Amino acid sequence: MDNNVHGATQNGSNKSNNITASAVSAAEVNNATTTATTTELITNKNNNIGGRSGSSSFWKNSGRLVPGRPSPKRGDIKNFSGGGVGLVGGKSDGMVSTFRDYQQSVSDAWDMGDDEFCIISGAEASGSSGKESRISKKAAQTAAINVIETHRNSANITTARLAAGPTTVSATAANLVPTTEEQKCHNSQNSIQRTEEAEQTNDYKNDTEARVKVVRNFHAYPGRPQLQKFSSNTQETEYETKIEKFQLLLESPLLDLVALKKLSWSGVPRKMRAVSWRLLSKYLPPAAERRDAVLESKRQGYQDLRHNYFRVDSQDESQQDTYRQIHIDVPRMNPQISLFQQKLVQEMFERILFIWAIRHPASGYVQGINDLVTPFFIVFMQEVLEPGTDLEKFDISTLSMDKRDAIEADSFWCLSKFLDCIQDNYIFAQLGIQEKVNQLKDLIQRIDGNLHRHLQAHGVDYLQFSFRWMNNLLTRELPLHCTIRLWDTYLAESDGFALFHLYVCAAFLLHWKDRLMQQNDFQGLMLLLQNLPTENWSDRQINVLVAEAFRLKFTYADAPKHLEAKS
Repeated sequence: MDNNVHGATQNGSNKSNNITASAVSAAEVNNATTTATTTELITNKNNNIGGRSGSSSFWKNSGRLVPGRPSPKRGDIKNFSGGGVGLVGGKSDGMVSTFRDYQQSVSDAWDMGDDEFCIISGAEASGSSGKESRISKKAAQTAAINVIETHRNSANITTARLAAGPTTVSATAANLVPTTEEQKCHNSQNSIQRTEEAEQTNDYKNDTEARVKVVRNFHAYPGRPQLQKFSSNTQETEYETKIEKFQLLLESPLLDLVALKKLSWSGVPRKMRAVSWRLLSKYLPPAAERRDAVLESKRQGYQDLRHNYFRVDSQDESQQDTYRQIHIDVPRMNPQISLFQQKLVQEMFERILFIWAIRHPASGYVQGINDLVTPFFIVFMQEVLEPGTDLEKFDISTLSMDKRDAIEADSFWCLSKFLDCIQDNYIFAQLGIQEKVNQLKDLIQRIDGNLHRHLQAHGVDYLQFSFRWMNNLLTRELPLHCTIRLWDTYLAESDGFALFHLYVCAAFLLHWKDRLMQQNDFQGLMLLLQNLPTENWSDRQINVLVAEAFRLKFTYADAPKHLEAKS
């Protein structure tokens, strides 16, 4: 027996010497290929020594070569392994001669099997054609979890033994192995834990469904701005990482307004929104040392305007008509929210709108401007309230007079700056809105001809649904917190938001294309367009909306004839 083993070992050694000599003589053979093949052949010989020739071994190297490297052809490998002297036809180079051969030789670089947890393959030498056996990721993960659990149980048992008192080494070693009762207890604990997790999941689903029902019932007035989910946790977590960037930027002695616009375009954190909106509206100067003085001067200036212009007993008939219209519109603004039904809040809105109308005689007051005050009012009101305050039910009379005056003054000045770039929307005949409606019609016709033809075929005119989009800047179509997030981007637009709002409306209409195409009559289309289901929208949907609007603007804004359909 010893002689046979010794003879087999010597035979394997001779074969290894022949292989090494062949590899040295074939100087042009790729080093990686020669090494892998030599290792495989030596492994086969060692397996033959053990009396298990042709069977797969766990320690056998994979038959696959290094992915992405040129390798000899299969026939060359077999002849190379069998003869141990040279390559096929006496050729000593393992390089490929054509691009097709090269492509085939490196095709395994993209083999998805190389990314598996482990591959044990049989060698393709000496006529063996063993099948590959794989260890799946699931099996590997299960085994790893079992090992971790075993070590965890062992550690717990060891800690308990040490706390109980000194024991012998043999007793401790024996106690490291979990007993049958302990294993049953551990399994029962796992099953109880899984049952509790399943119950928590069911409770969460039921709670979510109940909230959805409440939200749907709350949306009793379609097309009205709403405060639901206003202080959502997702919003705070998404913008938490940006607070530090805003602080560094706002605390600089001279503000970089371009950098602030770039940072605010994707959303402003709630804590930084009031200050950022004042700066983006150019209500406050970039110089930090002048902001407090300018803010105080502006607020005092608004109090002077109130004293000079806001007189309910004025004899001017035009002013009386303006005030009468404002007095009618303000209570109807948000009838389902108790905050806007408070007398103090309505008086603040009436003063803001009336003074703005008197200072802008070319346009005067137009229905719809009252909705544009709301986002500014909420943002500046949040600044003086504690986080987590329920805005819908908050009693504004609990605030001091100075805080109420500051909120009113800041809302007025920011509204004035905000409306400067869209004032032609509110002049006689509202020519600016009519032009934008026609631009929206042309834009949709170029972007999506099928949707445009569907609306036209059923007699839907763009003016019938998009006039309110342009006049109220989508405040009637979106919840209020979504409008505030949208205005972060509007205020950050470098060239004003008037043009960008056109592409936001286009992206907003295209978002509902699938539902619109399912409506086959005028009534169904108009009911959907005037009551779009956005009550469950959050900042995530607004982020997608402004991103799509930016893409459309980048594609079509500077190319009026681009992709124009030929008639």
